[in-house]
Amino acid sequence: MRIAYKIWLDNDGKAFGEGPRQLLLLVECLGSLSAAAAEVGMSYSKAWRTIRQVEARLGFRLIERRTGGAAGGGSTLTPQAQDLLRRYSALVDDAHKALDELYARHFENG
Repeated sequence: MRIAYKIWLDNDGKAFGEGPRQLLLLVECLGSLSAAAAEVGMSYSKAWRTIRQVEARLGFRLIERRTGGAAGGGSTLTPQAQDLLRRYSALVDDAHKALDELYARHFENG
């Protein structure tokens, strides 16, 4: 037996969770929302809808786009998105540790 849970930020509805986090991490690594969407098996249009919904809930932009052309396009994270990823990841790490300790206290010795 193990503990299972999901953590997300709520702002009058689900604002940010693991799905958008993975998408942003991939944008950061790959430099492209299109490539990030493909990596998680999501259409580009769904990825943009997801990002726009999260931006609307949070009240700030997450991605800066560069349109194509000779130099090629791409996407980068805004400073606010980078800060959100850092803080959300730290929150999730701390929550995992705390919940693992609580699980051990209540279930592993009983």
